[in-house]
Amino acid sequence: MATITDVCKLAGVSKATVSRVLNGTAQVKESTRRAVFDAIDQLGYRPNSLARALAHNSANSLGLVVSDFEGAYFGTLLKQAAQSAEQHGKQLIVTDGHDDPLRERDAVHLLADRRCDAIVLYSRFMSEAQLAELKTGLAIPLVVINRELPPALGPSVCFEQAGAARLMMEHLIGLGHRRIACITTPIQAPTGQARLEGYRAGLGAHNIAVDPQLIEHGDSHLDGGYQACRRLLERKVGFSALFAFNDDMAVGALRALREAGIRVPQQLSVAGFDNEPMSAYSQPPLTTVELPIQAMTRHAMQLALELAEGRPAPAPVRFRGRLIPRASVTAPNTSD
Repeated sequence: MATITDVCKLAGVSKATVSRVLNGTAQVKESTRRAVFDAIDQLGYRPNSLARALAHNSANSLGLVVSDFEGAYFGTLLKQAAQSAEQHGKQLIVTDGHDDPLRERDAVHLLADRRCDAIVLYSRFMSEAQLAELKTGLAIPLVVINRELPPALGPSVCFEQAGAARLMMEHLIGLGHRRIACITTPIQAPTGQARLEGYRAGLGAHNIAVDPQLIEHGDSHLDGGYQACRRLLERKVGFSALFAFNDDMAVGALRALREAGIRVPQQLSVAGFDNEPMSAYSQPPLTTVELPIQAMTRHAMQLALELAEGRPAPAPVRFRGRLIPRASVTAPNTSD
């Protein structure tokens, strides 16, 4: 494997000159620059990126910590983050925190040790106190995505979770539904709490009492939605619509309803959340609320880049949901 010494000998220059050419830290004659790059091409030399990172306190990279690698939602996030980093000539270093605040904290410190210029963190369960502690002593910018945080905790890119859930409730109530069951995402997470808040607010705005028997907690996964729907049906409390707080659980619920002989939407309407690609291809296609994860990720990466360059942090941006009506929701059938 070629070394920097080999490049120096072939180009006829010193190590300091090769370093200046590679890092662009000083003016070098064009003939010298060409000679260095010709030698690099001829020898197949690859600079030691870790050594350069240690020397310059930067690896020309951005870090990304996600909760999980599973599902279309995080696939879209990862794809957009990689595109944004590539467009700005940055390397993207990705790790996951396994939905565990302590592991997410360790992942952030690991990326900081790799000399990332900035880090984007997607965390569902880390508390504000834990985020505040994490930022203490962190020498590089940290942008939190999908969480609404107080200004003191630094820049964040958030989504109006409660507002989006209420948007769906207004749609269902507007069609005539009054008995609306819901399956929550994990309720200990801020996202689950906010979506449940939107569900309750939607009912309250129309003077509809909240029935605890119509609220069932899920785990965000297909089987979790399937099992939660079965538990709702076992209570025999009666409802004309079911609002699952993500599309995976809505699809799981569709199977439970099909097995119970309940026709959707003729007998019961089903709605989801997130507008994942599969929601348009389920049977029937799911009415859902779009969460613009691609636009949010693009904005978070741009914010991280600006902060890494020393620009002031702009005001937090709040993204809103958009209703996507499809065949799984209709007006309640009063003849059944």
